[in-house]
Amino acid sequence: MYQALLDKNSQYEGVFIVGVRTTGIFCRPTCSARKPKYENVEFFPSTKDALANGYRACKICRPMKNYQSAPDWLVPLLKEVEAKPEKKWKDFELSLMGYSPSRVRRYFNKTHGITFQTYLRMSRINGAFLKIREGQTVTKSAFEQGYDSLSGFSETFKNITGFTPGMEGQIITINRIATPLGPMMIGVTDEGLCLLEFTDRKMLETQIERLKKRMRSEMVTGQHPMIDKVSEQLNEYFEGRRKEFDVKMVVPGTEFQQKVWDALNKIPYGVTRSYKQQANVVGDVKAVRAVARANGENRISIIIPCHRIIGSDGSIVGYGGGIHRKQWLLKHEFENN
Repeated sequence: MYQALLDKNSQYEGVFIVGVRTTGIFCRPTCSARKPKYENVEFFPSTKDALANGYRACKICRPMKNYQSAPDWLVPLLKEVEAKPEKKWKDFELSLMGYSPSRVRRYFNKTHGITFQTYLRMSRINGAFLKIREGQTVTKSAFEQGYDSLSGFSETFKNITGFTPGMEGQIITINRIATPLGPMMIGVTDEGLCLLEFTDRKMLETQIERLKKRMRSEMVTGQHPMIDKVSEQLNEYFEGRRKEFDVKMVVPGTEFQQKVWDALNKIPYGVTRSYKQQANVVGDVKAVRAVARANGENRISIIIPCHRIIGSDGSIVGYGGGIHRKQWLLKHEFENN
């Protein structure tokens, strides 16, 4: 595949997508951009996989679909999206432009295996993550990719934060870790784990912003012993060799949220509870909706096992990481219990 990339071999179009680690961009095999070194690339079977692993579409070869080969009705929208990568396109805006949101959604599903909104969301997150990785890093400036409350990557981390030992606030080290259910974004401080979410979760941007505000923290991409420890224990969990996690956690939240998350931590491996049962454990059987809301605001997936909460009728509902992942996790624990 690397040789095909060097040769711009068109016979490999549709066979693989290449991600360039040094730029955070993914390309077609025939891309005309300068070729990266072999140690700086990784290959994916689809654009969906490249997006899920943190890469953004190349503007030279346009792997999300060349304008020339895209249907005529979609070309103007693709140009608008490329010109405004930070924009959050709403269905009503598409309708005002003369597009059928369902038609756009079907096209992206058929061509790339993801919806149009999922593509936009992942592109924004990946763009912000790339800038964090480049070192111009603070949460309040990381998400210029369409997040109005954050300013933009205009200075280096040191110049913007001005953090020195003894000052209020702290640094959250973030990175991505691979799991059998897809890549996850992890955030840690010296005190413990504070973020563990699947990178395609809809609420990820909101969770990061809330975490930043609650911890008065800044973010920088890097390595940390806690990341290695969490990654190791997650691998053991997915291999069926670990039922309890032994990692320190930092979970800022309201008093009620703390009660809900603490109750989640006490649900044994392989056991499920209903939202009503969880409300009873928390101490207010009438607070089912509040419990469900706090459950959804959990920022540490799997380790704080919100996936063990199910509907009163036994149905598998309400999981930010996706119902398919919740089903997998419950089946995995049942079979290894």
